[in-house]
Amino acid sequence: MLPWSAELAGRLDEHVFDSALLRDNPLRDPHERPLWVYVPPGYADEGDRRYPSIYVIQGYSGHLEMWRNRMPFRRPFPETADAVFATGEAPPAIVVYVDAWTAYGGSQFVDSAGTGAYHSYLCEEVVPWVDEHYRTVADRDHRAIMGKSSGGFGAMITPMLRPDLFGALATHAGDALYEYCYLPEFADAVRHLRAYDGDIHRWWAEFRQRVSFTKPEDFALVSLYGVSACFSPDSDGRPELPFDPRTGVLKPEVWQRWLAWDPVRMVPAHAEAMRSMRAIWIDGGIRDEWYLDIGGEAFREALLEAGVDAGVINFELLDAAHGGIDYRYPLSLAWLARRLGETR
Repeated sequence: MLPWSAELAGRLDEHVFDSALLRDNPLRDPHERPLWVYVPPGYADEGDRRYPSIYVIQGYSGHLEMWRNRMPFRRPFPETADAVFATGEAPPAIVVYVDAWTAYGGSQFVDSAGTGAYHSYLCEEVVPWVDEHYRTVADRDHRAIMGKSSGGFGAMITPMLRPDLFGALATHAGDALYEYCYLPEFADAVRHLRAYDGDIHRWWAEFRQRVSFTKPEDFALVSLYGVSACFSPDSDGRPELPFDPRTGVLKPEVWQRWLAWDPVRMVPAHAEAMRSMRAIWIDGGIRDEWYLDIGGEAFREALLEAGVDAGVINFELLDAAHGGIDYRYPLSLAWLARRLGETR
């Protein structure tokens, strides 16, 4: 295993995508975004063959260049994904790596007045562009989405909202069951914000003027601030916390805006969409710091109660913490590719 980049058996095309929907976004983030499209071995030699497509989205604070990060004794995902197809472990597929970074660190892949139209950007711009420029099977039964953490959340909700586009998903420790994955962090945030007189906007202004993550509160507050911008922006687009920053008392109306995005709670309203899925992969670590193993269990149970066929669900819990399941990406990728390649 080499400690530097290796050649791929397939090909990774790196594009700059000019998004009309992200122009003039609230944070003035770039509307030109990197977009990577991987084509499997043999793509160039098979002039009329069409392939399933699998969209890969990232967790909070993830951006596309991070896929190149190389840990000791492990290959980055673009290489392990390539190996899945090069070895014949799965039938060939096109893999699309989507960027949804914002100045706050992420978009949760939703349309929000606080961050921008990232859900529409993915569904209305990126998917049609890929279908136009690559030989995909441009049909929801042959298109999937996958991700981890916030990306796992995006992978859960996007097929609910757009079952016309996505017929399969894989979620690795996706954000779900918010009373466990989000609510416990609010008390810590209240303590951290005492140093800022309960004003998270003051913390954000300071955070932007110094080296990031040099104070212990930074890790907790940056995600809280960003997710608040996604789920509960104020009338002016600024993040509104779902609790009183001095007392910790929940603001029921604002907290309800968060709960409306809980995948577990979303399933009943989107039961028909989820019953139409060809494949649903759910996994997580039993030592997950945000209890997303419990969220995964709850999501699976909600699916079964909604009438989703247990045969389309692959559910696994691993002896791992939140950061210890990245090696699962090529496994779910191969599983999705096999399922997408099956005839109905």
